[in-house]
Amino acid sequence: MSIELLEAQGLSEVHAALRDAARRFAEAEVAPVAAALDETEEYPRALYEKLAAAGLFGITVPEALGGAGADALAYALVMEELARGYASVADQVGLVELLGTLLTQHGTPAQQDRYLRPLLRAGRRCAYALTEEGAGSDLAGLKTTARRDGAGWVLDGAKLWIHNAPVADFAAVLARTDPAAGHRGMSVFLVDLDAPGVSRGRKEHKMGQRASPVGGLTFDAVRLPAEALLGTEGRGFHMMMSVLDKGRIGIAALALGILMAALEDSVAQAKQRVQFDRPIAEFQAVQWMIADMAKDAQAARLMIMEAARLLDSGGRATLAASMAKCFASDTAVVRTADAVQIHGGSGYIRGVRVERLYRDAKITQIYEGTNQIQRMIMARTVLA
Repeated sequence: MSIELLEAQGLSEVHAALRDAARRFAEAEVAPVAAALDETEEYPRALYEKLAAAGLFGITVPEALGGAGADALAYALVMEELARGYASVADQVGLVELLGTLLTQHGTPAQQDRYLRPLLRAGRRCAYALTEEGAGSDLAGLKTTARRDGAGWVLDGAKLWIHNAPVADFAAVLARTDPAAGHRGMSVFLVDLDAPGVSRGRKEHKMGQRASPVGGLTFDAVRLPAEALLGTEGRGFHMMMSVLDKGRIGIAALALGILMAALEDSVAQAKQRVQFDRPIAEFQAVQWMIADMAKDAQAARLMIMEAARLLDSGGRATLAASMAKCFASDTAVVRTADAVQIHGGSGYIRGVRVERLYRDAKITQIYEGTNQIQRMIMARTVLA
């Protein structure tokens, strides 16, 4: 199969160069270690240092702040290529992108020097701390609080299922600063995770994307200076939500990368595996699964590119981003299951790539807003 037929067409030189750089990195540095990282659940710090040196952290962060200075389409292309190598690596790039965007848009020069620049050099590791036991899809259930204490703040609460919590050096933490004000009473704080009163929960052992660590964070009367507040007090919910369109485009592209890897392996398997004296690629049942994989990959790509185009043009991209994220992630789960089926019994064995791809795909339906939330966004927009 000519996989190039399904790639983004008509790209600018800048977009094509970034995509190709990400592809070369994924093929040379990521894919060869993906199986081992999945097995050991290791956080590969040296790999991220190489990724930062290659200019693949902070794709949309301005060059003056240490980023690549590109756009959302470039970000999507990079996420897809890295996910074809290993989704956990793309997931880390997405996390850096979200924190990088928050710090670019709302950080003071001092905060950018302390957190953003080292983050983009892989000198500091970040976490994005929203989720709590009673506040996942429904952030109205947020219990973490920050109260004023003199010129500073005191932070109390607990977060769970936080990406990078076991390894992060700092976190952007959403907390209530005015419990009576609902969404308008939330603020974001930059918290150094070696501060007194901060403790980490256990590292969770996940079904997929196992080299992107997840765990809990507890804040027990953590004293924060005034300059720990990111942006404007009371605007935290809006700030966190403002980066989600880009985040959902990134997860859609990550899911597409998983699907493209599954398609590549399925085509190779269909041509090589012989049953009833002929390659299984000659059987219509297999042909149709591969046709559906290619069709859905192309549809996902077009939706991702349209969402990125809207975001880059300054248009309202929420509906397009939700559609792209929902479709691409649902498709990745269904079609990686087909890839396992095409591989037969071997596809169910650890160490065979499609088995890992199937596990890695599932979380894309859950994080960055569950697909049930995406359908609510779509329905409300269409029915308005």
